[in-house]
Amino acid sequence: MKLLTWSFLLLAMVALSRAAGKSDVVKRAAPCNQDRTRINGRLFIYISTPMTWAQAERNCISLRGNLASVHSAQEYHGIQRLILSATSASKETWIGGSDAEEEGVWLWADGSSFKYSHWCQGEPNNAGKMQHCLQMNYSDSKCWDDYGCDTRLPSVCSIRK
Repeated sequence: MKLLTWSFLLLAMVALSRAAGKSDVVKRAAPCNQDRTRINGRLFIYISTPMTWAQAERNCISLRGNLASVHSAQEYHGIQRLILSATSASKETWIGGSDAEEEGVWLWADGSSFKYSHWCQGEPNNAGKMQHCLQMNYSDSKCWDDYGCDTRLPSVCSIRK
């Protein structure tokens, strides 16, 4: 049933796109207030609405993705360019890393391997024993920081296409 629904939605988007004289179906599939880019076969979407980490992950799931996992410096810099393009700044932003399950064991929300990292010096430090979610673009170094998951930040979703 999901495949049938998805197929119908895709066909409807193509028809609307042709009717409007546009060929970029991806832009029409994502909500209008979001910026997006493709990197290594994945679609990254910047979500400007500040949310907690859990709210941001649920939002990404509703878009058929997860908070972004990052697997290389190329991906990280591509996501940074996406945020800069969307906001004209390098805003602190949620991505999909968390050690909430076990302190010090970082996992990506999409289940992929956590091999690449770009931690700031001295991070992750679990300050106050309450920092279990990963924000990017932290400090002047624009690196990663573990942060309180209840903080409301913009986010980046990743969708496999």
